Amino acid sequence: MNETLAAHFEDHRPLLFGLAYRMLGTVAEAEDIVQDVYLRARQVPAAQVENVKAYLTTIATRLSLNRLQSASQQRETYLGPWLPEPVLTADLPDLANPQDQTILHDSLSMAFLMLLEKLSPAERAVFLLHEIFDYSYAEIGTMLDKSEAACRQLGRRARQHIAANRTRFDGDPAEQERLLRGFLQVVEVGDFAGFLALLAEDVTLIPDGGGERGAAIRVLRGPEAVAQFMLGVRKLSPPGLQAEVVSFNGRFSLLLTANGKPFTVICVYAVDGRINLIQLIAGQKLAHVQL
Repeated sequence: MNETLAAHFEDHRPLLFGLAYRMLGTVAEAEDIVQDVYLRARQVPAAQVENVKAYLTTIATRLSLNRLQSASQQRETYLGPWLPEPVLTADLPDLANPQDQTILHDSLSMAFLMLLEKLSPAERAVFLLHEIFDYSYAEIGTMLDKSEAACRQLGRRARQHIAANRTRFDGDPAEQERLLRGFLQVVEVGDFAGFLALLAEDVTLIPDGGGERGAAIRVLRGPEAVAQFMLGVRKLSPPGLQAEVVSFNGRFSLLLTANGKPFTVICVYAVDGRINLIQLIAGQKLAHVQL
């Protein structure tokens, strides 16, 4: 029996999941893409394909672009801000078992994924394939059925947008953990002044309750508004809520659990030691998190 591409599939699974997850921002959809690629790989004789990695990447990219078209329509009616789904770092194949030095850990942070959301689907695909996965523009042109020049232009626009809108957050893991524990302490004791001292003047809080009714849906800006909201939420939290510092998407975050189940993930980003951005993710957006 002739060998199919499925025989080489596992070697490329981390790359395929990493690409699909960055493109779509959801775990289930990324896993669906990977499964679809596998099913198609089973139908293709390996002898017919010169570059297996590029072939599988092409399928994953095109499937992701198709999925993005329907996702954009769904997000237009989404209740409140939409954030990507956080993934435990140990569950991210290209973080837990790096296959290629071009796969940058920072490109999986929640803040960076939100920057990608502002790109067009084609810009996002070209940026990821070139900047993160190190494909040439000629190779990307073949994958997307576009000219090399068109891909260069898409890549240039994507880089310009990323550079213009990207905030250089503090990256030291020890400082991330220290800030999170300080954040948790002032919230637990209801220390309003202490909370204000942690926040930058231009701090922003973005909540995503999974699109569920009753969840917080307003983006808040400014130290007072953010502090009042967080301390108010604390009073409404279920009894027995447990908090721990956990690595999501390559960065330390706070995981709140209730009755042994994920309740909220809080991603905190700082600039010069002061919190500049807070992302709250809850509801169905955490259904995939296995403790």
